[in-house]
Amino acid sequence: MIGMESAHLKRRLTAVLLADVVGYSRLMSVDEEDTHVRIADYVKDLIEPKIAEHEGRLIRTMGDGFLVEFDSAADAVYCGLEIQEELARRDHGIDPDRRIQLRIGINTGDVIVDERDIYGNSVNIAARLEGLAKPGEIYVTRGVHDQLQGYPSLSFADTGARKVKNIK
Repeated sequence: MIGMESAHLKRRLTAVLLADVVGYSRLMSVDEEDTHVRIADYVKDLIEPKIAEHEGRLIRTMGDGFLVEFDSAADAVYCGLEIQEELARRDHGIDPDRRIQLRIGINTGDVIVDERDIYGNSVNIAARLEGLAKPGEIYVTRGVHDQLQGYPSLSFADTGARKVKNIK
């Protein structure tokens, strides 16, 4: 039986990519203007075009990250990989303490949708994965991994089961 509250919520199955700029506060404390301009340029010239190329929808940007949804796990992973590779290429030769690096988490699952945002446990899991990733890395759930087993251009390293805060 469905309760009245849940009958009003729109849901959909989606792939969620959540990214965070590594050391954002430190970068801002070193050079606020340069950091802001570089991140804004990367969003406009790299991140938004890659999201569009892989048919994603930029849900929101935060000062130090962004949330994107895709119709497929493959699109989310390829988008994340291409962004990571291009960021590393563009920042090659820059002082390591000033490089813009991302940590990315990707999950698939059911989300609650409104006209401006997505919510729910699937988003929370992507956020927790992002927090586990090292600079320049992408962490995915076992479900994402299993969906992409037949893709020869992708390889995964098993980091083992992880417990994360407030996720069962």
